[in-house]
Amino acid sequence: MLHHVELWVPDLDRAVRSWGWLLGELGWTQFQDWPAGRSWRLGATYLVVEQSPALTADRHERCRPGLNHLAFHVDDRERLDAIVGAAGGHGWSLLFPDRHPYAGGPAHYAAYLEDTDGFEAELVSSR
Repeated sequence: MLHHVELWVPDLDRAVRSWGWLLGELGWTQFQDWPAGRSWRLGATYLVVEQSPALTADRHERCRPGLNHLAFHVDDRERLDAIVGAAGGHGWSLLFPDRHPYAGGPAHYAAYLEDTDGFEAELVSSR
């Protein structure tokens, strides 16, 4: 089981607005909060966003070596569609809009979202 994921972000307030909203929509709850970071938990796994002074860039590049995206389960297609409909108001853009919701193939109902800082979240519904 995954213990935690930590994302270093260039702007903590912006990340809290986008990731905090998305994780809340997916059932995660706030876990920790400190001046340089925040975390949310679902079960035994938690996700951290932190604005570290050791950052060497001001934007995540998902096409470089390293993390490409995080993928999350969504209960059903209706819930996924509702999240996508509201995502733009919380700092997320829909990737591959011309192929949505089947950008991952005809049997893969999903949304690919990118936040202002270049992080991608994939939302997947199997129902």
